Formats: sequence, structure tokens, C-alpha cells
Amino acid sequence: MVGKFPKRSFRDVPLDGATVLVRVDYNVPLAKDGSIADDFRIRASLPTIRALQRRRCKIILCSHLGRPNGKKVASDSLEPVALRLIELLKRPVRFVDDCIGDKVVHASRSLREKDVLLLENVRFYPGEEKNDVQFAKKLATSTQAKYFVQDGFGVVHRAHATTDAITQYLPSSAGLLVEKEYRALTKVMANPKQPFTAILGGAKISDKIGMIEKFVAIADHIVVGGALANAIMQYRGMEIGKSKTESGCEAIIQKMYEAAGKKVDDIDRFILLPSDVAVAQKIDPSQPRNVIDVRTVGKDDIILDIGTKAIEQAVACIEVSRTVVWNGTLGMSELANFAHGSARVALAIAQRKTALTSIVGGGDTADFVMHWDGHDGAGFDHVSTGGGASIELMSGAKLPGIEALMRA
Repeated sequence: MVGKFPKRSFRDVPLDGATVLVRVDYNVPLAKDGSIADDFRIRASLPTIRALQRRRCKIILCSHLGRPNGKKVASDSLEPVALRLIELLKRPVRFVDDCIGDKVVHASRSLREKDVLLLENVRFYPGEEKNDVQFAKKLATSTQAKYFVQDGFGVVHRAHATTDAITQYLPSSAGLLVEKEYRALTKVMANPKQPFTAILGGAKISDKIGMIEKFVAIADHIVVGGALANAIMQYRGMEIGKSKTESGCEAIIQKMYEAAGKKVDDIDRFILLPSDVAVAQKIDPSQPRNVIDVRTVGKDDIILDIGTKAIEQAVACIEVSRTVVWNGTLGMSELANFAHGSARVALAIAQRKTALTSIVGGGDTADFVMHWDGHDGAGFDHVSTGGGASIELMSGAKLPGIEALMRA
């Protein structure tokens, strides 16, 4: 059944009053001073935490942050997240500077009903990314948990110790966020309201192969920007100067165009490449926005955004759509002069909130719209917390962190 979650929800498990280990995704961006730059993923975990508190559980949270490669790196500590959780939950949150061992055992034993404990970064141990069953066993025994709840949607596409191996030691079910993400993303891909526009940007085309194939099959228009557009333009023999692109994708792009050719007569009206672009001579916030026709891009130009006409074309597609899925910013949106394309697309979607279903993929796209929106993403139907996870789920792939859970 479309949108039906195939695994056991924690709501159907008798965990009242028990110690529960919850995998969350607190891989949040940090500012230069070490503070949290965006707490979107932390706030997304609150409904599950509060639901467990209502069931009098002792709650132990585990997560990763950054890429410490199995070593303890002070800048990747989750301690700032614990401080933010205290503010959001408006109650004490304990933090222990390890995720296995005696410190965790003692901290777990001292928990009372509704208490929350956050463990240190699980990626400080190489066993996490290696999906090491012994590391998972130590995590289960150290926390003395009776149940495991998977609520870190942003990592369920990885077979890691806290997404896969841990389920060998604890009865495992899904949290509210994982359920919500699964239902929203699978439903829109299985039964989108037409017309359907897919907006694709970001850096890599190879990461989006499966999703692009799905979009070619079900979308009415595919609007392309970012480095992904650069790769396609280069494939088609166009000059992209010194712009960022991904090499070695010719076969992927050829396959995409061959599939599109079997579906439509006019591919250029189906896969919409930018007709004009905003360029600069270097990547710098002080660089002016110079919009030029794509046919006049020079060898020293760097394409950093879609241009005025390309923006108008994207907006025109959105204005007649009943479904929009957006994955990947359309330019270097962290630079104000080159965020115009992404901002205008966000506005066009938000202005038609009541007339269409809108899904925003995770990662950089989610970070952008959450800052742009200013209302906690209220201008969109669903803003995903998962980058790679949302891409893989929309492509139809099975996700290890969901597959490992108890069946419904």
C-alpha cells in the first residue's frame, strides 16, 4: 500500500517505563565558535522524545557528528547539542563523554523515568561505520537498554552499527520522524498529482542516478541547475569555463536522455537546462552577479547560479504544477549574489502552498529553505532531514536502517 510503513512503530511496542536507546541524527552544522548554526534536525527529533517521556521511558540518545574517522575529535563533540536540547525540552539533559563503557553504565543506572541522556559521538569509534557487531553489543550492554528506536532518518541509508548491527541485540522499531519521512517520500513518488515538476541541483549527478530515472518516468518537467546542470551542458558540448562539475558521468547522462527520448518528442522542453547563468571570475562573496547567455560562457567564467530567464522558466513550471519535488540548490546559495535562483524557486513554491504538494530534499536544500523560510519550513509540505536517505528512498532503494527493524 502506498505510503504504508512496513515496519513496527515504537507506538506498538510495550516499552512503557523501560530504558530505550534512540538513534537520532544530530549531524548539525556548527558555526566557527562551535555553536549550533542550524538546529533543524534536533527539533525534528523532539516529537519522538516527548512521546517516550509520556510513556515514562528512560531515554538514551545516540548520534554521530561530522567525520572524525574513528578518532576522538573535540570539534565533533555532541556536547553543544546537549545544551541545545536542554533549551528545547525545557528540562535537564545529561551528557556523557563516551558512548560505551563504564561511564555510560553508571549514567544509565542513575536515570529516572522521563530522563534524557545524550551519548558522545558514536563515530569516535571505528566500529560504528564498520557496522561492527561487537561495538553494537557494547552499546547495548553499556546503556542497559531494553528497546531500540530508530529515529535518525538521515542515516538509515547506511549499514552502520547504530542503524543495522544494533538490531541484533535489541527489539527495534521506528520513531515518529522515520515514519513521517517514509510516508511522505514514498507517497509522492508512487502517486504524484499531475502536473509534476522535479527540480534538481546540487553537486553530484552520480548520487542521484536512481532518483533521476524515477523522475524521467513520472515527471512532466525536470528543471536542472547547479553543478549537475554544468555536467549536462558539458556533455552536450557547451562551454562551462572553470565551473564546478562532476566528471565521468557521460554514460549516466546519455542514459537519462535516451529514456527521456522514449517518453517525449521535445527533450529540451522536458529536461530544462538553464538558458542563461550568473557567472563570476572567482568564488567570493564580493563578486558581482553577472548574468549571461549560456552560449557566451568564457573559459575563465565560473557558473554560480541560474540566470534571470532560467529562473522565470522554473517559476513558470511551478505555477502550473500540482506536485513539486526539489532536491539540490540551483547555485552556490551560500553566497547572497548567487542564491537568487534557489530563493525565487522557494518563493514560487511557498506562494502556492495550498495548490500543490511540495517535497524538499534534505542536505543543503533543506538547510537553505529553513533559513529562507523563517517559519520553520511552514511554506512547504515536507522538508526532509535526510540528504542521501531521501534520494535513495525516492529512487526506490531499500534502506538498511529501515529494513533491519521488526516487521509490522
